[in-house]
Amino acid sequence: MRFPFVVAALLLAAVGCAVDTTSPARAAERFHAALEAHQEDAACGLLARTTAEKLPDRGQTCAQALGDLKLGPGGAVTEVNVWGKEAQVRLAGDTLFLHRFDDGWRVKAAGCRPVHDLPYECEVED
Repeated sequence: MRFPFVVAALLLAAVGCAVDTTSPARAAERFHAALEAHQEDAACGLLARTTAEKLPDRGQTCAQALGDLKLGPGGAVTEVNVWGKEAQVRLAGDTLFLHRFDDGWRVKAAGCRPVHDLPYECEVED
């Protein structure tokens, strides 16, 4: 799967102001902490609604689908980029894309790897 955040990131990079990078970083850490604790239901609760709805396959629940993916460990936050309501959080073992909703930051994509000159390829995405 390809995730078209590269274009969005380039378009929004020109917008410069002091932004909160702590909140999206914490959301990414909570997502991976839930996965590492085998609390897939809690991890699903941290996904954007469209991502959680798209993830299950053939009668699975979101939690079952996340468990089947076996995403790698997140690790420490190494970089956070925020563009308006969009964020990219790089952890030692994963890259996630998040969106800020009225109730906070939610994961739109996880298990993402850069693909040379192409958008990221993600295991979980909306």
